[in-house]
Formats: sequence, structure tokens, C-alpha cells
Amino acid sequence: MDCQVGILSIYTRDAKDAFLGRAAKVLSHARAVGMTIIHVQVGFRPGLPEVSARNALFGAVKTSEQHQQLFRAPLGSIPDIIAPRGDEIVITKHRVSAFAGTDLSMILRANDIDTLILYGIATSGVVLSTLVEAADADYRLAIIGDCCADLDLELHNQLLQRFFPTRGLVLLSDSFIDVPLKKNEEG
Repeated sequence: MDCQVGILSIYTRDAKDAFLGRAAKVLSHARAVGMTIIHVQVGFRPGLPEVSARNALFGAVKTSEQHQQLFRAPLGSIPDIIAPRGDEIVITKHRVSAFAGTDLSMILRANDIDTLILYGIATSGVVLSTLVEAADADYRLAIIGDCCADLDLELHNQLLQRFFPTRGLVLLSDSFIDVPLKKNEEG
């Protein structure tokens, strides 16, 4: 979720290649076992009509041409190494949670998906918001901890070590790849 060129460059900095390598291995494994892959990206129409000035986070984006560049090509694109392939689903969201204002719930229901494997940027943003909403909707959850990043390392660690385990299973990418999955356990 939100693993876009500009966001990655801010949140992973010098560790971008290692982060992308782990994420690519996770995606490759998920594809190999037949999981449904859903890419989530944040994006806006020209002029950002989806954004209210009352929204503290995205309102700041609406008033800054520099920040808006993060959500337009090339910075707003998903890097090739983890880019959607074939008929993989892409959800474009306009809020922090992958569920808010999108058709994600409908796609999950239509495909009988009851387990979600989450990772993305930022840990305290899209991952947290999506995790809480998915937990409230009774999805089984796993979070790939080393495929999450946040500017606040202490908060990132607290979420992964203390909060996320109360809602789902927290794994490292290598552990996820080593877990035998049945085709029905998708995310």
C-alpha cells in the first residue's frame, strides 16, 4: 500500500533498494501460490476535488504544488520491481485507509477473500488505518513488518511490536515466504 516512487524515496531513503527487494520477494511468493494481489496507491484528480481544506493531512497537499508532485507520474507511480502485473487489481485511494471511499470491500467480498496480508508506507498511516478497519470487519490479518516503513522509527516499532499483534500476525518477509499457504488464503 502506497509504495510509490516519491513516497518510497522519503520514507525509506538509503534503504529503498533493500525495502523494494523484500517487497518484491513477498509479491513473487504471493503470485507463485496464486494469491489475489491488490495494489493500493494514493492519488488525486487534477485540482484535488476529493480533498477538503478541513483535512489536515491532505489539505496541506492541496495547497502545495510540490507535495502534489508526489502523487503524479513519475513520482506517483509504483516502481517496476513491485508494479502490478497482468490483471492484478489497483485501488486508488484519496484518504489514509485503503477502505475509505474505495471499492476495496466490494472486491474482497466478491472474491470471497477473508484474509489480508498487509504491508506499506507509512506504518502509522495506511497500514494502521487499513489494519484497524479490516480488523473491525472481521478479516484475518497478517502484516509483513519489514515491508513497512515510517518516518518515526519509535512509533513504527511500537505499532509492529505492541499494537499490530493485537489485531493480526506480524511476520518478517522471509517468514511469510516460508509459511505454506493454501490458495484460498489470499490477501
